[in-house]
Amino acid sequence: MPLALLALAVGAFGIGTTEFVIMGLLPEIAADYGVSIPTAGLLVTGYALGVVIGAPLLTVLGNKVSRKRMLMLLMGLFVLGNLLSALAPSFGMMLTGRVVASLAHGAFFGIGSVVAADLVAPDRKAGAIATMFTGLTVANIVGVPLGTYIGQAVGWRTTFAVVAALGVVGLVGIARLVPAMPRPESARLRRELTAFRNPQVLLAMAMTVLGFGGVFAAITYIAPMMTNVAGYSDGAVTWLLVLFGIGMFLGNLLGGRFADRRLMPLLYTTLGGLAVVLALFTLTAHNRILAAVTIMLVGALGFATVPPLQKRVLDQAHGAPTLASAVNIGAFNLGNALAAWLGGMVIAAGLGYTSPNWVGAALAAAALVLALWSAALERRSAPAGSVAGADTAVAAPVPAHH
Repeated sequence: MPLALLALAVGAFGIGTTEFVIMGLLPEIAADYGVSIPTAGLLVTGYALGVVIGAPLLTVLGNKVSRKRMLMLLMGLFVLGNLLSALAPSFGMMLTGRVVASLAHGAFFGIGSVVAADLVAPDRKAGAIATMFTGLTVANIVGVPLGTYIGQAVGWRTTFAVVAALGVVGLVGIARLVPAMPRPESARLRRELTAFRNPQVLLAMAMTVLGFGGVFAAITYIAPMMTNVAGYSDGAVTWLLVLFGIGMFLGNLLGGRFADRRLMPLLYTTLGGLAVVLALFTLTAHNRILAAVTIMLVGALGFATVPPLQKRVLDQAHGAPTLASAVNIGAFNLGNALAAWLGGMVIAAGLGYTSPNWVGAALAAAALVLALWSAALERRSAPAGSVAGADTAVAAPVPAHH
């Protein structure tokens, strides 16, 4: 794998840390600004919505510059957002910093996926995308617990200053290691928008929203579930999230390896497995050991869907992959926001702290139905005598290009 992928992974590590570390620091931030925990929760919601809006917006704006330069500009925006968060004198300014940082998130992973896939041979594209996303998964094992510890020991502002410094390292790495990639002649907005006329692109994005949403329905409420149902202490939640991060890391590696060989069968397995494990979580949440194992499995199965879903979008949007790739990153965050909201609703309805697991299982099952439908459509439209893309590693050629 080229060294340039390491630079992309460092950027992904910084972005992953800033996205998830906020959950562990909400009490400190709320206390500092004198706001309630639900108000401080706007820092999570604002970030997710910023990704959804920023992904297509900045990708379209960046269509006029080379991909390498755009990645550098996005890392610069990320550094600026985290510095604003670290220095923010008011809650409103802190929220602004979060949104500024989040604007870079979707476009970075979207354009980064295209660049990563372009750096390697056609049969290694999903593996290259997974390598970049390794930075995001390692952030959950190392960056988030470390950032939470620094924030609690020295002050949360220090955490965001350290993340900004990580962004600078990523920026320098991209400048030095990513080769100059001229803007493709086909990178016109109208051409990029045509990808969304393809029902397979829209189906893949819907699978992203529902499949990864299933993970977040459960994980958003992991702290109250583990402390009130499983009987863990508050301090143990950090280590349970590390287990979740380890699961994400392993799932990402497996997803990257097998998506290049059998993409659709992999999606059937991971989405089906995720639906079953989330449904079982309502039972295993009552036992500490089983709960810990289940959390790791949810991370593994959930993140094993990321490289194949991202590659599926790139395959189906061939010829105009950049905007579709970035919008799919927004789809992950849309799924996060939707699932967190639905999970909160069932808890508020008095169904208990394990009820979001049923929501997650239903979302993952719906994603599996869409995957089967997508494959059936593909088989129907495949020319006679050819092998349907549903059973092959690459459904359509990915042009040199989260």
